[in-house]
Amino acid sequence: MQYLTEFRGREQEIVDLFAATFTASDGMAEGELTGGLVRKLMCGTPRKDIHLFTTWDNGLLVAGAVLTRLTFAGDPRTVFLVSPMAVATDRQGEGIGKALLRHALAEMRNEGVDVVMTYGDPAFYGRVGFLPVSEVIVPAPLPLSHPEGWIGQSLTAAELTPLHGPGTCVMALDDARFW
Repeated sequence: MQYLTEFRGREQEIVDLFAATFTASDGMAEGELTGGLVRKLMCGTPRKDIHLFTTWDNGLLVAGAVLTRLTFAGDPRTVFLVSPMAVATDRQGEGIGKALLRHALAEMRNEGVDVVMTYGDPAFYGRVGFLPVSEVIVPAPLPLSHPEGWIGQSLTAAELTPLHGPGTCVMALDDARFW
């Protein structure tokens, strides 16, 4: 397995992975929505505000995780959001997603990121250290339709203490459909 962070020149392949994965799990509309989101994130997010980690196996893209900046008006800490993440349908259950997340979190820690959040399945993300987080501790940028999916972790030795909001996400994620 090879991990890459450069996505320029690979945009269509990455969009196709996310669209196919979300179509298989949640239907055509969700696949199109997520594929479109990933395209907007790659094309419209300032480089300092996005990290895209991919896993390749024998030249084939098998997983991807997009991390984008969350900012909190009254807090100096560096915070990123994992959203979305995808593993090729025929490769799920092999530990590829967990390994990619561990790699991504280690890289973010090395870059000085303080906190990583996600809005997803607590059972999956819990395998790599994500824990439920109250919106009192970390305010979500938009109202959450499933608050139990708001999970995160500190990447420093300090425990996760309240972030002083309000919270703001990158422009492509500033859409109630994703929350």
